[in-house]
Amino acid sequence: MKIRSLALLLALVMLLLTGCGSNSVTSAPMEMEYAEDMAETTNGSVSLAGSGSTTESASLPEGRKWIVTVNMTAETEDMDALLEELNQRIASLGGYVEDQRIYNGSIHSNRRYRYADLTIRVPAEDVNAFTEDVKSISNIVSSEENRDDVTLSYVATESRVNALKAEEARLLELMEQAENMTDLLEIEERLTEVRYELERYASQLRTYDNQIDYATIYLNIEEVQKLTPVEEPTTWERITEGFGESVESLQEGIVNTFVWVVVNSPYLGVWAVVILAAVLITKTIRKRKAAKKIPPKEPENKTE
Repeated sequence: MKIRSLALLLALVMLLLTGCGSNSVTSAPMEMEYAEDMAETTNGSVSLAGSGSTTESASLPEGRKWIVTVNMTAETEDMDALLEELNQRIASLGGYVEDQRIYNGSIHSNRRYRYADLTIRVPAEDVNAFTEDVKSISNIVSSEENRDDVTLSYVATESRVNALKAEEARLLELMEQAENMTDLLEIEERLTEVRYELERYASQLRTYDNQIDYATIYLNIEEVQKLTPVEEPTTWERITEGFGESVESLQEGIVNTFVWVVVNSPYLGVWAVVILAAVLITKTIRKRKAAKKIPPKEPENKTE
C-alpha cells in the first residue's frame, strides 16, 4: 500500500509540473507578439486624425523644408544702371520682381537722391549666387539672412491633405451605395465640408511650396554721391574726409542761398518797396514833428 501511495504521489507531482511548463511556454510568445504590435504602432511616425474615422501616418522627409528670407541695404551712384543690371541677373536665374517702388528724392522729403524698395523672388538654390551678384555691383551697407524650418508644419499639412482625399473617395463610394434620400443628403453635406477643408489645406501647401522653392529678398537701394566705406577709416582719412565734407557743405549752402534769393526775388522786391516806403514816410513824419517844435524867430529891432 505504501508503494502504491508513493507512486500515485509521484504521478500527481509530475502532472502538475507538466501543466505549469506548458502554460509558461504558451504565454511567452503571446507577450512577445503583443510587444511587437505596440512597437509597430509607435515607430517614429506622425499620426494625424482626419475627419470622421480616418487616420493617416506620415514620416518626416529626409530633406528639411526651409523658407529663406534676405534683407539687404545697398548704395549706388547710378540708380538706373543698377536696376537694369539687377533685372538682367534676376531674369538669368529664373526669378522675378514681385514688388518695386522707386522714389525721387527732394529737399522736402529730406532725401536729395532717389531710393528704391524691391521685393525679389529667386530660386532658393540660387539665393547665395544672387546675393553675391548684388554685392559685386553695389555697395552693401547691411545684409541679413533668415532660414525658417517649416518641415513639421509642411508634413502635417501634407498628411492632412492626403487624409481628406481618402475621405473624399470613400464618401463618393458611399454616395453611390446610398439607398435613401436622408443618407444621400448627409453624405453630400459631409462631402462639401471635406472639399472645403481640402481646398484650404491644399492652398496652404501651395503657399509653402512657393515660399520654399523661391527665396524672398527685400532689397533697399539708395542713390548717393559718395559710397559709405566698408572698412573703418584711419585718423588722417577721417580728417581729410571731414574737411572735404565741410567744404562741400559750405559750397552747397552758398548755392542754396543764391537759389533761394533768385527764386524769392519777386517777394523780396515787393517787401523792399514796402520797407522803403515805410522808411520814407517815417522820416517825413518825423521832420514835420520836428518843424512844429521849433519856435518862430522874432523880428530884429531896427535902430533909428
